[in-house]
Amino acid sequence: MKIVAVILAAGQGTRMRSSLPKVLHPLLGRPMVLYSIEAARQATESQPVLIVGHGAEMVRQVVGEAARCVLQEPQSGTGHAVLQAESLLRSQADLVLVTTADMPLLTSQTLHRLIEAQTSHEGPMTLLTLTGEIARGFGRVVRDAQGRVLAVIEEAQASPEELSIREYNASVYCFKADWLWPSLTRIPLSRKGEYYLTDLVGIATSDGLSIRALALEDPLQAIGVNNRTHLAEAEAVLRQLINQEWMDAGVSMIDPHTTYIEPGVTIGQDTTIWPNTYLQGKTTIGQNCVLGPNSLIRDTKVGDRCRIFASVVEGSVLEELVDIGPYGHLRAGTHLARGVHVGNFGEIKNSYLGPGTKMGHFSYVGDTITGPDVNIGAGTVTCNFDGERKHPTHIGAGAFIGSDTMLVAPVKVGDGARTGAGAVVTREVPDHTLAVGMPARVIRKLGKRD
Repeated sequence: MKIVAVILAAGQGTRMRSSLPKVLHPLLGRPMVLYSIEAARQATESQPVLIVGHGAEMVRQVVGEAARCVLQEPQSGTGHAVLQAESLLRSQADLVLVTTADMPLLTSQTLHRLIEAQTSHEGPMTLLTLTGEIARGFGRVVRDAQGRVLAVIEEAQASPEELSIREYNASVYCFKADWLWPSLTRIPLSRKGEYYLTDLVGIATSDGLSIRALALEDPLQAIGVNNRTHLAEAEAVLRQLINQEWMDAGVSMIDPHTTYIEPGVTIGQDTTIWPNTYLQGKTTIGQNCVLGPNSLIRDTKVGDRCRIFASVVEGSVLEELVDIGPYGHLRAGTHLARGVHVGNFGEIKNSYLGPGTKMGHFSYVGDTITGPDVNIGAGTVTCNFDGERKHPTHIGAGAFIGSDTMLVAPVKVGDGARTGAGAVVTREVPDHTLAVGMPARVIRKLGKRD
C-alpha cells in the first residue's frame, strides 16, 4: 500500500510579526518545517508533498529535495490546499496523510499509529484528537449518543454549548485517496471565503460513512506554533525531550533547564554538562568530557576526556584530553591534538596545534601549524594578515615562544628554538637557536641545558 503525506505550509503566519515565513522560524537551530517533513517521511517511508504559499521561494530553498513543493495560489483554506496535491498524487497514493508544518512536535510514531488506525478501518478517514482544558484554538469534535464522530466545528463558529466540548480536532488526518479527491470538490465555501478540510467530516457522515478518531497519547505533541510565545513553548518541550534522552543514555546534566542541545548533536557516556552550555549543529562529543558552564560548541568534534570551560568552540576538531578556557575562542579550522591546553582568553583560527602544546593565555594564533610540545607564552600574536592576504606560521617541535612575541607571517620558528619576551619575529628562527629583539635576531645557539 502506497502512503504519501501532504504537509500544509502555505499560511502567512501574521501573528509571528515577521518577514520570515512562519514555517522557517528556527526551533533548536532547525527550521520548524523540517521537523514535520522528517516525521512524515519516517511514518510513510516516502517523500512528502509540501503545500507552499506565503514565502514559497524561501521555503523551497530551505526544504530542497526533502519534499515535493506544490504552490497554493491563492490561499483559500485547508481544503483548497490539499486539493492542490491531487494532480501529483491521484495515481501515486492509496492513503493520504495530511498534517501541518506548524506542529513540529508530532512524532513519526504518532503519525504511524494514525496510518495503522485508518488501514484497519472501513471508513474513508481517521482524525487525530486530543482532550484537555486548553483548547489552543482547535475545532471541537461533535459525537452522537453512541460516541460516533458526527462533525468538527471550528472554534470561531462554535456555539457556547459546543465550546464546552473538551475533545479537540488536532487537524491531522489519514484519508483513503480514492474517497478524498472527489470529496474535496464537495466542500462548501465558508462565510470567510475559504474551503475548510474539517467539512470532510460532515460530508462523510452525511453519506453514512464511519469516521474513526484516534486519541493523541501526549497532548504536548499537538502544540501548534502561531506566534512567538508558542514557538518558545514548543522549543522548551523539545529541549526537555532531547535532554531526557541524553540523560537516559548516560550523560549528566547539572541543570537540564539551562542546557541547550540541538537535534543533530551526539554525546558520549559519562560526559558532564554544566549550566548555560549550548551544543549546536553537527557536534559530536566524546566520553568522559566536562563541558561548561557557559560554553557554546558548534559544528565541532570533541574527543574523549576533554574539558571546555566558559568558552566558544566553532568548526573545530579536538582530540582527546584537550583542555580549553576559561574564555577561549576556537574558530573554524582549528585542530588541537591530544593533550593540548589553551588557557584563558586564547583565540585560535585555522590552525593545528601539535600534541602536548600549551598556549597559556591572552594569545592569538591564526593560520599556524605547530609541532608537538610547543609552549606559546602569554600575549603571543601571529600577525597573519597583511591587509590583503593571510600568511602561514610554522612552529617546530619543542619550540618556546616567549611572552608578547609577534610572529610576522609568513615565518618559521624551528624545532627547539626560542624567542625572547617581546620579540618581533620577521624572519626564520633556525632550529635550537634563541632570537630576541625588535626585529628579532638570533643571538646564540641553544645547548642541551637550554
